[in-house]
Amino acid sequence: MSKIQESALKPSFFQLALTLIAIGVGFASLKVHAAEVTVAVAANFSAPMKVIAQQFQRDTGHQVRMSFGSTGQFYAQIKHGAPFAILLAADERTPEKIEQNGWGVPGSRFTYAVGKLALWSRMPGLVDGDGAILKSAAVDKIAIANPKLAPYGAAAVEVIHKLGLSDALSSKIVEGSSIGQAFQFVASGNAAIGFVALSQVYENGQIKEGSAWIVPAEMYQPIKQDAVLLKTGLGNPAALALMKYLQENQARSVMRLFGYAN
Repeated sequence: MSKIQESALKPSFFQLALTLIAIGVGFASLKVHAAEVTVAVAANFSAPMKVIAQQFQRDTGHQVRMSFGSTGQFYAQIKHGAPFAILLAADERTPEKIEQNGWGVPGSRFTYAVGKLALWSRMPGLVDGDGAILKSAAVDKIAIANPKLAPYGAAAVEVIHKLGLSDALSSKIVEGSSIGQAFQFVASGNAAIGFVALSQVYENGQIKEGSAWIVPAEMYQPIKQDAVLLKTGLGNPAALALMKYLQENQARSVMRLFGYAN
């Protein structure tokens, strides 16, 4: 049973915490005395999180301040005391390490989304429905995120290997430091095609522009993206409320519109 399924079957850490807060001050006063939460958000999740944050602010009165970037970069900042209350990571390992190192609240970690990989070009019609463009001699650069730092980059390498193209494509690969940079390589035309997070090119159930191959999920290990409440957010009602909100249907519906599974 997945972490998400488990959270639907039993009271979560956040439900219990919010209950305790409600007993002391009442939910009505929570909305009157709105709080602010600072969230570190993995670059691939920036578009859906902007929508979710707007809905959350409307529904609760709390305010959300967001920083977008690579999970590895956020890990280093949290290690050195950055005042984030929540990390929405691009993987599951980083939140686990944060919890193990004592920077996260034990029991707060959960999988908020499962990412999908896409091969994308900003040019309509260039990328076909099964990724055959990867075998074309006309393509001289293929962007991916650094596989040592980014789970989407590791997934891209796994797909290339399964297609038997590792040797053929080795000289064509250009690496971005993050999935955000890999996307920019393609969006700017510096690479004709690239492996990106589906959420970067997908909205309202369709590819926003260009052409893409949505890579079958069985071709790479699941990209589970975990959230963790940091110790600095433990006493913050906005942080507790947002962590709970991310597990509810309204937020999950937004994620699905951007191509995430949950």
